[in-house]
Amino acid sequence: MTPAPVALMSCMRNEGIHLLEWLTCHRVIGFGPIVVCTNDCKDGSDRLLDLLARHGAVEHLPNPVTPGASPQDAGIRRAHRHVADSPAQRVAHPDSDESLNLAPGAAPVADLAARAGAAHAVALPWRFFGDNGHATWPGETLRAFTACETAPDPATVKFKSLYRFRDFGHASEHQPCDPRIPAPVAVNAAGEALAPDTLLGPPRARYHPADLALKGGAQVNHYATRSTDVFLLKNDRGLGTGERHAKYRLNGTWHRQANRNECQDRSILLRWPEVEAELARLRALPGMGEAEADCRAWFRTRAAALTPDRIREITKGAA
Repeated sequence: MTPAPVALMSCMRNEGIHLLEWLTCHRVIGFGPIVVCTNDCKDGSDRLLDLLARHGAVEHLPNPVTPGASPQDAGIRRAHRHVADSPAQRVAHPDSDESLNLAPGAAPVADLAARAGAAHAVALPWRFFGDNGHATWPGETLRAFTACETAPDPATVKFKSLYRFRDFGHASEHQPCDPRIPAPVAVNAAGEALAPDTLLGPPRARYHPADLALKGGAQVNHYATRSTDVFLLKNDRGLGTGERHAKYRLNGTWHRQANRNECQDRSILLRWPEVEAELARLRALPGMGEAEADCRAWFRTRAAALTPDRIREITKGAA
């Protein structure tokens, strides 16, 4: 029997320079449909996504929100409604700076879903990848950012999820919530059961016990800091909730926690030949090169507009 497709959704704003590589990475490991919700984009990524949608590579949902509302919350609801009309049973929600890293092989996302069996959610642990010493954007992510933390810390690690979206009323960026069933079951990537109360109560970012939840051979490569200029423009963009926040201050608490460069992990590149071939195919589509170039030009202009005073303002400890 053919396995049910596994959907992927993401909420984005001004992420055009990362979009094609992020999309290709997840297409190669078997996700589809892939739904991207966007709001208030200025960088040309809406045009890029519309071109990709015409060629069946993605499903683009404009995500207009009222002032003060959370774009991410609205986007998740919109994406859930959209994939409800598809045969997909499960959905994952990586952000544009997160790539699911699975061992090479045939249809690995389908294999992950199969190992989960009847479970309602699969824990996918974050692993922080640092800036690799890049002050300016090198033009790609997977090959340029391979330095990372030695291992996720069970005491602090956060998770994303692969979950049966129809069994929940809503989800945060980390976990599903508001279960429509009395006893939702969570497992790690190997299919081993986790604490039964993990999916009850308000949305969380962690599964328990964390040391067991970390096992199973899947991780989310979290490129939270990438190059200095990319990180500084996160401050310019704001949080997915729509609010400005001190989280994105260079050398601040979050930056120090996420900018980890202690060791190397190149395992995601085991599938690079497939990613590279799909990237080349997508970039050869009519209009795609120009649309992506416009996103890159917008990024360069926006990064250059960060004045020294503004950089000092959003850098902790700057004189």
